[in-house]
Amino acid sequence: MPEDQTLPSLWLLSDRRNDAVLEPTLATLPPGSGFVFRHYHLTPAARRDRFDALAAAARRRGHLVVLSRAWGWGEDGTYGPANFIAAQPGLRLATAHDAAEIAAAKAASADGVFVSPVFPTRSHPGAASLGPARFQRLAALARMPVIALGGMTHDRARMLGIARWGAIDGLAAPAIP
Repeated sequence: MPEDQTLPSLWLLSDRRNDAVLEPTLATLPPGSGFVFRHYHLTPAARRDRFDALAAAARRRGHLVVLSRAWGWGEDGTYGPANFIAAQPGLRLATAHDAAEIAAAKAASADGVFVSPVFPTRSHPGAASLGPARFQRLAALARMPVIALGGMTHDRARMLGIARWGAIDGLAAPAIP
């Protein structure tokens, strides 16, 4: 990560569920927030078109734009498993769910790591969550900026006393069916 750049405190992640409200949500986030474009459900051509539209909306607010599992579309960085982000240019944000994935993120020289799921989440119904204590233990292992993900909301971030967090539903909840 460039020396003059710090990771945003707040991150919006795209998903099929929040697609209809992404533009208005990006417009209401504090300037300089982060946006991770995922949209795995789309065909490659439709995914690229949607990325271009949302990246433009994000940049109008000064948001950082990160692309998941692809590169070369004008993104500021990449998001995904450590083995994917390791070879990518720009900002590299790893995903981690356990200590082994934290170690892999460190080995990949990730600029930050999304640790999840902190709480139960609609993205992975029925999956076990870390809970606050296990999340804090994993975060302490990271030695890089940590972004909490999974069931996160403003209130939960405040309760945990964490600097960075991201959400799908927790930021775009009004339009979630």
